[in-house]
Amino acid sequence: MPLYQRVQEYIRDLISSQVLKVGDRIPTEKELMERFGVSKITVVNALAGLVNEKIITRVPGKGTFVSEPDSQMPTTPPISTVKPVHKTSGEMGTRLIGLIMPSIYDYFTIRLIQGIQQALKENDYRCVIYLSEGDIDKEKEAIQTCSNIGVEGLLIFPVDEELFNEEILSMKFAGFPFVLIDRYLPGVETHYIASDGRLGANMAVNYLWELGHRDIAICSDSPMQTVTVQERIDGYMNAFKEKGALINPAHIVTGFEIGSLEQTHPLYRYIKNRMATAYITLNGILGVKIYQIARQAGLKVPEDISIISFDDPTSIIEGYSTFTHVKQFERDMGYRAAYTLLEVINSDDGQDGKYFKTLVEPELVIGETTGKNVASTF
Repeated sequence: MPLYQRVQEYIRDLISSQVLKVGDRIPTEKELMERFGVSKITVVNALAGLVNEKIITRVPGKGTFVSEPDSQMPTTPPISTVKPVHKTSGEMGTRLIGLIMPSIYDYFTIRLIQGIQQALKENDYRCVIYLSEGDIDKEKEAIQTCSNIGVEGLLIFPVDEELFNEEILSMKFAGFPFVLIDRYLPGVETHYIASDGRLGANMAVNYLWELGHRDIAICSDSPMQTVTVQERIDGYMNAFKEKGALINPAHIVTGFEIGSLEQTHPLYRYIKNRMATAYITLNGILGVKIYQIARQAGLKVPEDISIISFDDPTSIIEGYSTFTHVKQFERDMGYRAAYTLLEVINSDDGQDGKYFKTLVEPELVIGETTGKNVASTF
């Protein structure tokens, strides 16, 4: 359950059990932050949802109280009705947010967009989407176009954080509201939200190790060695170091492209020759490709090799009810990213040098593509 939902369920339980009754004051934001170990933005998101449902009522200067059933009492408006800091013309802004992404080709980005749309819809904002197609010049052009049409803020899934897009840096210095998703700019303070890639890779290695696998490969077909890729490889390497095991450089398989499944492809030969008994792929589509190559090479999954992917490609593969994967809660990431942006836009004091940096804790979902290493001697 996402963190903001845990806060909501806690308050609902207090009300349903009559620990809190109509008119009682609910715990303060600070108390909820301390109780759940979460940030202020998470608590604000949770309370905003309960206000919209008319479960609680905010009274300016006094606090937040349990509402009467079917109450028509005026409530403090949600974040969307607060006048934005960055207006374009007239009293209100455009109520338009720009979303810039490399592409929309997998379930990760689709779920991410669903979360973003949900948060914006709840707050009466609209979203315009631009695809950079992995080209930093198109990313710059998209930022300029969004600026020209008067968006109040931007959600950006950067092409490559190491290239330091000048447009992103310009927005930072100008104080224009934006939030980076999945990646960040090393050495540059910005708002961002991402999944904890180090932890996700570490969890994958530990589980495969428990199954008796020792030759564990980590694979990435990303054309660029982004911070996201590097963090996951770091998590993979740290897991081996924690076990006092040697790291085989041959098992860090990067710098290739997957097109056809020809037998001359280096990855095909790698899998066919059983260089590894288990594979961790840094995206779901690559996990599917390795599954297909294994079958073409006459290998069975998980009897001969095991596969864990980041993100869930289950619906792509027929015959598997669950693909073992690192779940990154992408829908929740999108939802929280959008709410963070709205919080920045509507903040009375602007960014004020404070940045929301959120790492979402992943979860390892055990499915049918992993099994014990039958050759294990332990």
